Amino acid sequence: VYKRQGSSLTTPVSNSHLDLVCLYGVVSLVLFGPLAFGAVESWSISIVEVGAAMLFALWGGGQVISGELEIRSNLLFGPMLLFGALILWQVVSGRTAYRAATFSAALLYCAYALLAFLTVQCLRRTSQLKTLAWIYSAYGFAVAGVALVQGIAGNGKLYWLRVPQSNGWIYGPYVNHNHYAGLMEMLTPIPLVVSLIGGISGRIRTLALSAAAVMASTIFLSGSRGGMAAFAVQMILLAAFLLKRRKDWTAPFALTGFLALSVIMLVWLGGGDLAERLTRAHNITRTELSGDTRLTIGRDAIKIFAQRPLMGWGLGVFGVIYPSYSSLSTNLKVGMAHNDYLQLLVETGAAGFIIVLWFLVALFRSALRKLNHLQSATNAAVTLAALLGISGILVHSFVDFNLQIPANAAMFYVLCVVAAMDPCATRNHAPHNISVARKSARIFPGPDFKLI
Repeated sequence: VYKRQGSSLTTPVSNSHLDLVCLYGVVSLVLFGPLAFGAVESWSISIVEVGAAMLFALWGGGQVISGELEIRSNLLFGPMLLFGALILWQVVSGRTAYRAATFSAALLYCAYALLAFLTVQCLRRTSQLKTLAWIYSAYGFAVAGVALVQGIAGNGKLYWLRVPQSNGWIYGPYVNHNHYAGLMEMLTPIPLVVSLIGGISGRIRTLALSAAAVMASTIFLSGSRGGMAAFAVQMILLAAFLLKRRKDWTAPFALTGFLALSVIMLVWLGGGDLAERLTRAHNITRTELSGDTRLTIGRDAIKIFAQRPLMGWGLGVFGVIYPSYSSLSTNLKVGMAHNDYLQLLVETGAAGFIIVLWFLVALFRSALRKLNHLQSATNAAVTLAALLGISGILVHSFVDFNLQIPANAAMFYVLCVVAAMDPCATRNHAPHNISVARKSARIFPGPDFKLI
């Protein structure tokens, strides 16, 4: 590595500190969302949007002060930019059924993009990755603990204090129990996978497995059928990975112990309620939509898509246009398609759907390629955990709208870039993608350079 006398070619200490501030600012915003009832209200959405913009401005200011722009690339940035261009075209050209709704949704997606971008730029070392894994694990365990207590001694209010603005099946900090399950689908794999392949053992491994078991049990106790199905898929994928890996035969046994502990906790904390839920799957309780109603909304969504199949009706307008095409026999107000894929087709058309397919293909190819070549246990564990969390939400999205909930969507996109990004360095090396000025300095050191 070459170092200019009087100035460093590696990341300056001040920039490193600024990156840490931005990184933990991103983490704070992502963790704020679920606590703010899913960040579905105007005040919490504003905090996420303004917070993301301020963190980006802070990071950009640091780049300007350092004298050069340094951007780490990610394979997901391409489809993200193209999707943004599509939405911009919808707004500018007037190809949206309701410009205000599309503009509002576009601002929210800009916030997601900024959080994902800053994560890639500021998350560089395995020590940071390990710290974040434990933060998310502790956070998920704490939220699950509150949800358990609320389930035992709840009074129908959020945090026992606030009456929700709309009717719903409250669980944890969410009005909709399905969205709580979506949150836990993304968080549970983190302590679970870290305990299995993250290079930890002894008491810490036991604590991580126990925390994951508590979090997993609340997915079932929440009563979300989509969450249960998604979790089952996650466990199948994890078991297949561990059996194929064949490097540590204790991991499959630890996974079996985790599942057994989860079942014990489930039966102890609420097995009777769960059994009733499963045997009465078609019964409409606690204002939840029936399966027939969801199918009707899905058929209507396909008809709406057929009206504008190429570019869609405009991001965020499904709830506005659906009443004109509804074939429901009731006056039930429907704001979402209860299927993220169908809603994507309606709002962005085939063009948006193809872009999202590109996004997902790039994501899984990059993550799987990284898993096949990683030597670092921390990088491998976090990549696999992120991939499992993403897979769970993608399965759940067939029957619900977790990705329309800002808190869950923000966490989803951050997990996506973490899974697809270059492996974090074990030491404070310069990043993989550096500025042209730095590359030139390393290749052609002048007389004012010295080798260190």
